[in-house]
Amino acid sequence: MDIRGIDHIELYVGDARQAAFYFGTAVGFTLRGQGGPETGLVGQRSLLLGQADVRMVLTSGLTADHPASTYVSRHGDGIAVVAVEVGDAAGAYAELVDRGATPVTPPRTWTGADAEVVTAEVGGFGDVLHRLVERRGDRDDFLPGAIEAAPAGGVDPHLLAEIDHLAVCVPPGQLDDTVALYERVFGFAQIFEEHIEVAGQAMNSKVVQDASGRVTLVLLEPDAGRRPGQIDAFLTEHHGAGVQHLGLRTDDIVGAVGALGARGVRFAGTPAAYYDDLEQRVGKVDAPLDRLRDLSILVDADHGGQLLQIFTESMHVRRTLFLELIERRGARTFGSGNIRALYEAKERELAAAGATPAVAVGTAQGVGA
Repeated sequence: MDIRGIDHIELYVGDARQAAFYFGTAVGFTLRGQGGPETGLVGQRSLLLGQADVRMVLTSGLTADHPASTYVSRHGDGIAVVAVEVGDAAGAYAELVDRGATPVTPPRTWTGADAEVVTAEVGGFGDVLHRLVERRGDRDDFLPGAIEAAPAGGVDPHLLAEIDHLAVCVPPGQLDDTVALYERVFGFAQIFEEHIEVAGQAMNSKVVQDASGRVTLVLLEPDAGRRPGQIDAFLTEHHGAGVQHLGLRTDDIVGAVGALGARGVRFAGTPAAYYDDLEQRVGKVDAPLDRLRDLSILVDADHGGQLLQIFTESMHVRRTLFLELIERRGARTFGSGNIRALYEAKERELAAAGATPAVAVGTAQGVGA
């Protein structure tokens, strides 16, 4: 199917301008385009934000029956579309539907003076869609005739480089079926799996990735036989499966965390004792440990090298969607402590008080890269 990477993500939000203010002021995104009824986008207002190779569309419905309005009413603000670039959108759409994907929007061509874009949509997980995007000509013309380029709105600080992965929560019993869907229909391969136990709670995770290695989904499922935890809380507040967090790769996590923290982004904390034997667990780290401790940056490793990461607190009233910053230093997948670290960090945020829960020894298995 010739997937070339993530083209963009689209968030359905209650107020696109308010959301854009947060992502612009705090996270460093700049306004690159906008559209609405005056540009042919019926019943909606959309703002295109960007930073380096990350493109994000924020869409608010202007009528009660618009898909963005119904999505926000059910789930709250969240990622509703994961768009992938392909070489032939019409051909990919036909192939996916033939393999069993749910058809949503047939191929449509958007034409401008210097660009032509073909889009089509199929169902993914929960209420999240996958948009197939084929681009010809000027790649900066995002959606000719519908999203108009906006005047330069500040300097792109290039704190973030690209979308590294998306983490998805699914209800108990749906993990294996979701993995099978992405393997059978979308041609992804499972590259990692892990079982995590924290303070009487437990979850299973499997990671699937496309052949290019540019589209990665971390799939999370609560263990229904254990005490309900944060994955259960997400599924309850979100009312079903959805994107729990967006992983954004950076080339300098220390600089990015420092800059975003100064802009007002709140990050999950990490106990100072975590760093006491850090290099015994993951090897020599090419970064000042005091600085990592001050910023609460976590370090993990896989067979290829190390990865540094940190999670933000959720920016939404339902405490659902949040962000992860990740710097890869040779690591191609995820270390055995990666998802456990997320689990612990999120538990601390939700609890906000009391002792840090003990972590039982989990099992992890990497199955390729």
